Amino acid sequence: MVDRLLKSNSNIVLVGFMGTGKTSIGKRLSSHLKMRYIDTDNVIERDSQRWISDIFEQDGEQAFRDLESEAVIKVSKLRNHVISTGGGVVLREENIIVLKEFAIVVCLTATPEEIFRRIGHQTHRPLLRTPDPMNTIRDMLVDREPFYSKADYMVDTTEKSFNDVISHIKEIYNSSISS
Repeated sequence: MVDRLLKSNSNIVLVGFMGTGKTSIGKRLSSHLKMRYIDTDNVIERDSQRWISDIFEQDGEQAFRDLESEAVIKVSKLRNHVISTGGGVVLREENIIVLKEFAIVVCLTATPEEIFRRIGHQTHRPLLRTPDPMNTIRDMLVDREPFYSKADYMVDTTEKSFNDVISHIKEIYNSSISS
């Protein structure tokens, strides 16, 4: 349960590994709740005028994480938004601290097999350009679990419909702002 004082104009932040549904769920959830939607990856690409894959390739992951932290600060100042984040935003504790200031942070999860089924064919995922992407997914999930566990709530999206996940998050949000 969230012990912070949240109001109806608070944000909902979706964190979680790539392929767990942050963008798809976020866009639909914002419509259901009549909130605005923003994605930190889109903020990074807009502000840098570069694709994320190009940033990774040309400048490295550390440079990308710096830009990601800047995007987190920017979106955390918004109100009444559903905010989708990149899968690694949780790797910097300060990002979670900033996001939690005026938001409920929900971590979307899925099994490694489900994640691979959803994104294994995509070529724009720099961290999955490995000889064995399925094993990479498993290893990264294990490594990131302690970071994802800092979210206020965990919602498993494996074999769940968009409507089921959205209903669950709406219940979480409504109970958090009314308590």
